[in-house]
Amino acid sequence: MNARSGIAGFQLTERTRVTELGTWVDAVGPDGHRGGALRFDPAVMGLPGVRDRVVATVLADRQLAQAGIGGLVPVDDVVAAGEEVWLLTRQPTTPSLADLISRHGLDPASAAAVLVETAQILLGLHASGLAHGSVHPGTVVIAADGGTLLSERGLADAVRGQYPSPQRDVTAWASLARGLAAMWGGSHPRATELFERAAATATTRGLAAARDALLAGRDALGQITRDRLSEAARTWSAPPVAPMGRAGVQDEGEIVTLLHVPGAAQQFGPGVPTEHAEQRSTVEQIWQDGRNRQPPPRKKKRPVRTIVAAVLFAVIVGGAILVWTMGGKLVGSSTPIAVSKVDVIVPKKAQRCTEPVKVQGKLSTNGKAGTVVYEWEQSDSGQRIRKTQAISEGATSWTVTLLWTIDGSGKGKLTATLRIISPVPEGKRVEDKATFSFNC
Repeated sequence: MNARSGIAGFQLTERTRVTELGTWVDAVGPDGHRGGALRFDPAVMGLPGVRDRVVATVLADRQLAQAGIGGLVPVDDVVAAGEEVWLLTRQPTTPSLADLISRHGLDPASAAAVLVETAQILLGLHASGLAHGSVHPGTVVIAADGGTLLSERGLADAVRGQYPSPQRDVTAWASLARGLAAMWGGSHPRATELFERAAATATTRGLAAARDALLAGRDALGQITRDRLSEAARTWSAPPVAPMGRAGVQDEGEIVTLLHVPGAAQQFGPGVPTEHAEQRSTVEQIWQDGRNRQPPPRKKKRPVRTIVAAVLFAVIVGGAILVWTMGGKLVGSSTPIAVSKVDVIVPKKAQRCTEPVKVQGKLSTNGKAGTVVYEWEQSDSGQRIRKTQAISEGATSWTVTLLWTIDGSGKGKLTATLRIISPVPEGKRVEDKATFSFNC
């Protein structure tokens, strides 16, 4: 449940997901179209310099958009409401690639379309002197038309006080390709081989060559199309909600935009005039139009805290680029998901054959978001069951389940083996096994 129902004219829904930056909420903009709202973790935004660097990063994204470089989820504004800082987007950030993998799966042609478009977006960023820094299934967004967008560009690095690098993007893209290749097991061998080859090409010859390798191998995929992606995205999307009428507008308190044009007023409240109307963001338009409030009967003295806040945010915006350029000590890292070990847990008592035996596997990860491909192996038949699991940011332990139906009669023992297929360090195996007894 969201603590507030709206922010800066965006109506918040109950669909949320937690990332390392904070909490994303599906939202509906003032025009009735779907958007997104990221409430930054207050503990993160309270760290020295973080807010400045986040603002500078978003301003850089806006400059990219003005230069005609697309592929990023467009940011409408970054606003402060009391102690909260929100990033508002004009397009939804769901479904992500992780969402589609966990709910619908992904066919090879659709996966290739995502990889090709992701590579193209990254190439455009790199040519502009920027990088994404945190490419994984949770930041790859599927638009309603089936196209690919990237969210959270540079934000994870801004929080850590480091610069996103093109080489890290290439490594992340290759990891994404390998993760997708591992999804199908032996059901699509030609597509699996093509994706593995593209991943290797990316690390040795770059993203452009990897993209071309995918396009050249379309015979292994069939037609590379967005059709299924678009269908899945439309199935995921909630119906548009009509804009809230003026009579139903609730007081959201004072909202301050952090992405304001230098020289104009910083504070947005009912009836506060400002210049540069043609450059106003959604939050500015809402507050400057007064939202149908009646002016107070007499002029009241502006609270000192409001003046201080306005001055503070003016300093933040004015110094954001300088702080970001000078940076600070590079700390932390933006690494892809890794599974350090697995543990298989089986029932201690002898199992009957009247119902499936529940076997659980505990995955220990590094807390990063991503997709894990794993397989169960059953000793009675040698059958291998391959599955894919999308892991959320911050989760260091994840449980997967195998329901094992025992065929036959008598007594005996069976062994369940859980093996990680991807991601796995080169030359290393990550697996575990456990044995249980049955009495049929």
